Amino acid sequence: IEIKELDEFAQAAFHGYKSLNRIQSRIFQTVYYTNENILVCAPTGAGKTNIAMISILHEIGQHFRDGYLHKDEFKIVYVAPMKALAAEVTRTFSSRLSPLNMIVRELTGDMQLSRNELEETQMIVTTPEKWDVITRKSSDMSLSMLVKLLIIDEVHLLNDDRGPVIEALVARTLRQVYN
Repeated sequence: IEIKELDEFAQAAFHGYKSLNRIQSRIFQTVYYTNENILVCAPTGAGKTNIAMISILHEIGQHFRDGYLHKDEFKIVYVAPMKALAAEVTRTFSSRLSPLNMIVRELTGDMQLSRNELEETQMIVTTPEKWDVITRKSSDMSLSMLVKLLIIDEVHLLNDDRGPVIEALVARTLRQVYN
Protein backbone atom coordinates (compact mmCIF):
# COMPACT_ATOMS: atom_id res chain seq x y z
CA ILE A 1 0.00 0.00 0.00
CA GLU A 2 1.47 3.34 -1.01
CA ILE A 3 1.21 6.22 1.48
CA LYS A 4 -0.53 8.36 -1.16
CA GLU A 5 -3.51 5.95 -0.89
CA LEU A 6 -4.18 7.21 2.65
CA ASP A 7 -6.41 10.21 3.27
CA GLU A 8 -4.54 13.48 2.88
CA PHE A 9 -4.55 14.24 6.62
CA ALA A 10 -3.11 10.77 7.36
CA GLN A 11 -0.24 11.11 4.89
CA ALA A 12 1.35 13.77 7.13
CA ALA A 13 1.98 11.16 9.85
CA PHE A 14 3.93 9.07 7.32
CA HIS A 15 6.19 11.86 6.10
CA GLY A 16 9.28 10.33 4.52
CA TYR A 17 7.60 6.96 3.87
CA LYS A 18 6.78 5.79 0.35
CA SER A 19 4.75 2.72 1.25
CA LEU A 20 3.72 0.37 4.01
CA ASN A 21 5.57 -2.92 4.39
CA ARG A 22 4.01 -6.31 3.63
CA ILE A 23 2.57 -6.95 7.13
CA GLN A 24 1.18 -3.42 7.37
CA SER A 25 -0.31 -3.65 3.87
CA ARG A 26 -1.86 -7.02 4.63
CA ILE A 27 -3.93 -5.74 7.56
CA PHE A 28 -4.37 -2.18 6.28
CA GLN A 29 -8.04 -2.63 5.24
CA THR A 30 -9.04 -3.85 8.71
CA VAL A 31 -6.96 -1.33 10.65
CA TYR A 32 -7.74 1.77 8.57
CA TYR A 33 -11.34 1.14 7.53
CA THR A 34 -12.97 -0.78 10.40
CA ASN A 35 -13.35 -0.66 14.17
CA GLU A 36 -12.40 -4.32 14.54
CA ASN A 37 -10.30 -5.36 17.51
CA ILE A 38 -6.99 -6.76 16.34
CA LEU A 39 -4.05 -8.62 17.82
CA VAL A 40 -0.77 -8.17 15.98
CA CYS A 41 1.92 -10.77 16.63
CA ALA A 42 5.08 -9.94 14.71
CA PRO A 43 8.80 -9.86 15.47
CA THR A 44 10.69 -6.77 16.59
CA GLY A 45 11.26 -4.47 13.62
CA ALA A 46 8.24 -5.77 11.68
CA GLY A 47 6.46 -2.40 11.82
CA LYS A 48 3.95 -2.78 14.64
CA THR A 49 4.39 0.90 15.55
CA ASN A 50 3.18 1.89 12.09
CA ILE A 51 0.21 -0.44 12.48
CA ALA A 52 -0.61 1.41 15.71
CA MET A 53 -0.24 4.69 13.79
CA ILE A 54 -2.68 3.48 11.12
CA SER A 55 -5.24 2.63 13.80
CA ILE A 56 -4.72 6.06 15.40
CA LEU A 57 -5.25 7.74 12.03
CA HIS A 58 -8.44 5.72 11.54
CA GLU A 59 -9.73 7.01 14.88
CA ILE A 60 -8.75 10.60 14.04
CA GLY A 61 -10.52 10.25 10.70
CA GLN A 62 -13.77 9.39 12.46
CA HIS A 63 -13.71 12.78 14.18
CA PHE A 64 -12.87 14.87 11.10
CA ARG A 65 -16.05 16.63 9.98
CA ASP A 66 -16.59 19.81 8.02
CA GLY A 67 -12.81 20.16 7.58
CA TYR A 68 -12.36 20.29 11.34
CA LEU A 69 -10.98 17.76 13.85
CA HIS A 70 -13.32 17.50 16.84
CA LYS A 71 -10.59 16.85 19.40
CA ASP A 72 -12.92 16.98 22.39
CA GLU A 73 -14.82 13.85 21.25
CA PHE A 74 -12.10 11.26 21.78
CA LYS A 75 -9.02 10.06 23.60
CA ILE A 76 -6.53 7.47 22.45
CA VAL A 77 -4.64 5.50 25.09
CA TYR A 78 -1.39 3.71 24.35
CA VAL A 79 -0.31 1.36 27.13
CA ALA A 80 3.46 0.89 26.99
CA PRO A 81 5.09 -1.86 29.08
CA MET A 82 7.42 0.45 31.04
CA LYS A 83 8.07 4.13 31.78
CA ALA A 84 11.19 4.35 29.60
CA LEU A 85 9.28 3.06 26.59
CA ALA A 86 6.34 5.37 27.39
CA ALA A 87 8.66 8.38 27.08
CA GLU A 88 10.01 7.13 23.74
CA VAL A 89 6.51 6.38 22.37
CA THR A 90 5.34 9.84 23.49
CA ARG A 91 8.21 11.50 21.59
CA THR A 92 7.65 9.39 18.45
CA PHE A 93 3.89 9.85 18.22
CA SER A 94 4.05 13.49 19.30
CA SER A 95 6.41 14.24 16.42
CA ARG A 96 4.48 12.23 13.84
CA LEU A 97 1.07 13.60 14.88
CA SER A 98 2.17 17.23 15.27
CA PRO A 99 1.09 18.13 11.69
CA LEU A 100 -2.46 17.26 12.83
CA ASN A 101 -2.11 19.42 15.97
CA MET A 102 -2.64 16.36 18.13
CA ILE A 103 -1.36 16.60 21.68
CA VAL A 104 0.37 13.45 22.94
CA ARG A 105 1.35 13.29 26.60
CA GLU A 106 2.92 10.78 28.92
CA LEU A 107 1.01 9.76 32.03
CA THR A 108 3.11 7.47 34.23
CA GLY A 109 4.16 7.28 37.87
CA ASP A 110 6.78 9.96 37.08
CA MET A 111 4.64 12.19 34.86
CA GLN A 112 1.41 13.58 36.28
CA LEU A 113 -1.13 15.58 34.29
CA SER A 114 -3.50 18.22 35.60
CA ARG A 115 -7.19 17.92 34.75
CA ASN A 116 -6.72 20.75 32.23
CA GLU A 117 -3.76 18.98 30.58
CA LEU A 118 -5.78 15.76 30.38
CA GLU A 119 -8.69 17.58 28.75
CA GLU A 120 -6.52 19.13 26.04
CA THR A 121 -4.65 15.87 25.33
CA GLN A 122 -5.85 13.59 22.54
CA MET A 123 -3.38 10.73 23.07
CA ILE A 124 -2.23 9.48 26.46
CA VAL A 125 0.81 7.20 26.68
CA THR A 126 0.80 5.33 29.97
CA THR A 127 1.86 2.14 31.74
CA PRO A 128 -0.45 -0.75 32.68
CA GLU A 129 -0.24 0.10 36.38
CA LYS A 130 -1.00 3.81 35.91
CA TRP A 131 -3.94 3.16 33.56
CA ASP A 132 -5.24 0.54 36.02
CA VAL A 133 -5.26 3.15 38.81
CA ILE A 134 -6.99 5.74 36.61
CA THR A 135 -9.68 3.40 35.31
CA ARG A 136 -10.48 2.16 38.82
CA LYS A 137 -11.38 5.67 40.00
CA SER A 138 -15.05 6.45 39.48
CA SER A 139 -14.21 10.20 39.39
CA ASP A 140 -12.27 9.59 36.17
CA MET A 141 -15.14 7.79 34.42
CA SER A 142 -15.58 10.77 32.08
CA LEU A 143 -12.01 10.22 30.87
CA SER A 144 -12.57 6.49 30.39
CA MET A 145 -15.75 7.14 28.42
CA LEU A 146 -13.86 9.36 25.96
CA VAL A 147 -11.36 6.61 25.17
CA LYS A 148 -12.21 5.39 21.67
CA LEU A 149 -8.96 3.51 20.96
CA LEU A 150 -6.87 1.47 23.38
CA ILE A 151 -3.53 0.14 22.19
CA ILE A 152 -1.73 -2.31 24.45
CA ASP A 153 1.91 -2.77 23.51
CA GLU A 154 3.70 -5.98 24.49
CA VAL A 155 0.48 -7.79 25.37
CA HIS A 156 2.52 -11.00 25.69
CA LEU A 157 3.37 -9.70 29.16
CA LEU A 158 0.08 -11.37 30.14
CA ASN A 159 2.32 -14.33 30.85
CA ASP A 160 4.48 -12.26 33.21
CA ASP A 161 4.27 -10.78 36.72
CA ARG A 162 2.29 -7.87 35.30
CA GLY A 163 -0.17 -10.12 33.48
CA PRO A 164 -3.00 -9.71 36.01
CA VAL A 165 -2.89 -5.91 35.63
CA ILE A 166 -3.12 -6.14 31.83
CA GLU A 167 -5.88 -8.73 32.09
CA ALA A 168 -7.83 -6.42 34.45
CA LEU A 169 -7.42 -3.51 32.01
CA VAL A 170 -8.76 -5.55 29.12
CA ALA A 171 -11.69 -6.90 31.17
CA ARG A 172 -12.57 -3.42 32.50
CA THR A 173 -12.36 -1.92 29.00
CA LEU A 174 -14.60 -4.62 27.54
CA ARG A 175 -17.11 -4.12 30.36
CA GLN A 176 -17.23 -0.36 29.68
CA VAL A 177 -17.56 -0.83 25.92
CA TYR A 178 -20.33 -3.43 26.05
CA ASN A 179 -22.40 -1.97 28.93
